Amino acid sequence: MKRELGIARCGLACCLCSENANCSGCASGECPDKDWCENLKCSVEKGISNCFLCESDCKKGLLSKIKPYGFTLFAKRYGVESLLDCLERNEKNGVVYHREGIIGDYDGFDDVEKLIEFISTGHR
Repeated sequence: MKRELGIARCGLACCLCSENANCSGCASGECPDKDWCENLKCSVEKGISNCFLCESDCKKGLLSKIKPYGFTLFAKRYGVESLLDCLERNEKNGVVYHREGIIGDYDGFDDVEKLIEFISTGHR
């Protein structure tokens, strides 16, 4: 885990991403998706660094998917440091963020509350 990379604007875990050796992140200005990423554009427009800092319960852009929405909701409720602590603990206990391509153990949930519980406990 590269904790210093933290959480992307949309809630995805840059700190665990298999692309983090090549990606400078959405805050770098070098993001290849900067022209179309709704979450980047919106957060910049609002003057915030992450969607979890926004007061609205938004599901646009990548927040329409359960994983980034769940990570964002977790950070809103419990704080980003708590999210990072859970992700780090889970990784040490064998939970994999990207197992096949960009699909891993945090994927495949159809209920955001079950995902949040998994983040909290590391158990399905």
